[in-house]
Amino acid sequence: LQKELLKYKQEARNIQGIKDALQQRLIQQDASVLQLKQELLRANMDKEELHNQNVDLQRKIEERNRLLAEYKKELCQKDRHLQQHQTKLDEMLRQLSEASYQQVDLERELEHKEALLAHCMKKEAEE
Repeated sequence: LQKELLKYKQEARNIQGIKDALQQRLIQQDASVLQLKQELLRANMDKEELHNQNVDLQRKIEERNRLLAEYKKELCQKDRHLQQHQTKLDEMLRQLSEASYQQVDLERELEHKEALLAHCMKKEAEE
């Protein structure tokens, strides 16, 4: 009986050692699972933050695209106005040039008439 008792005690110690080793392994696995859960939580938080940043950047891009479209529209309008003003300016320059030619012609005609008048006055004075 003592032999059997020793045998069973030895078996119980072995089983207790296995149990302790398994408990230690379970504790390590629980710690690993906890660490993985923490890493997963951090990764999910980082993912959510990146998603929020992405949404924010998309909103900013859309806003900038809207502003760019408005600026392009304004630029087109200003180009049209500039073209209209350029056309008016060209027409005014043409009219000014014509007026300048007419002025030169009138000044020549005036000089010619003044010369004729002086000639007539000289003739009349001589007569």
